Amino acid sequence: MTGVSSLVPFLGGALALGGIAAALSGRREMLVRWCYWAVGIPLVTGAFWWGSPGVTALALVVGVVATAEFGGLMGLSRPDRAVLATAVSGVVLTSWLAPGHEVRAVAVGALAVAAVPLLSGDATHGLRRLGAGLLGLVWLSVLAALAPLGATALALFIAVSVGDIVAYFAGRRLGGPRLSPLSPAKRWSGTLCGAAAALGVLTALSALSLPMAVAVAVGAPAGDLLESMIKRGAQVKDSARWLAGSGGLLDRIDSLLLALAVLLLLR
Repeated sequence: MTGVSSLVPFLGGALALGGIAAALSGRREMLVRWCYWAVGIPLVTGAFWWGSPGVTALALVVGVVATAEFGGLMGLSRPDRAVLATAVSGVVLTSWLAPGHEVRAVAVGALAVAAVPLLSGDATHGLRRLGAGLLGLVWLSVLAALAPLGATALALFIAVSVGDIVAYFAGRRLGGPRLSPLSPAKRWSGTLCGAAAALGVLTALSALSLPMAVAVAVGAPAGDLLESMIKRGAQVKDSARWLAGSGGLLDRIDSLLLALAVLLLLR
């Protein structure tokens, strides 16, 4: 596996590929999304270049914003969201300051999440709040893996990003059977093409392994479908509206989150 500095040209290439694809699409929404990537990718690269402190800071910011969006989708109260954000941040900080104790941090966070509806005596919605909080904790706490994985996580980010771009355009171009009723716009053709592209990126980065391959080919599409299921339950199109033309941050990292989870399970 190469270092962060050697991945910079590939990040630039992925950004250029996205720009060309967005321009060819002729869609304003795609051009706006690319502009956000053009700003976000240098920030992400700079964080990884800084090392563990930078990646941890990045994971904390992403975790808090994603928690706020997730809480909105699930209809969680402000206390629920605040405790969940604190719990996710605690797991991220533990991975940096006390590696090896992440499971304990998740357990403590789960107790804190459960305490909110219990102490409020919410018999009507307490179970729903508890289930949503625990789902958010498990799902978003995988951000804690970014710092320990380092360049590997950055390579996964590049592969997943390229795979998403290819899957979107290939699915629209080739058509065919739908991937899932959860996301009618996604096609098996696009998913398979996106997986092939992501595997090609991993090969080019000398980062291809069985866990990484399963992460990008299975984990990334499953992560997209997971968020689609949550959004359909909430009857909304996007996780938020603060990113013009792009929805919310959770819409941009859903594939990466489950890809990270799969990688952690198989490593």
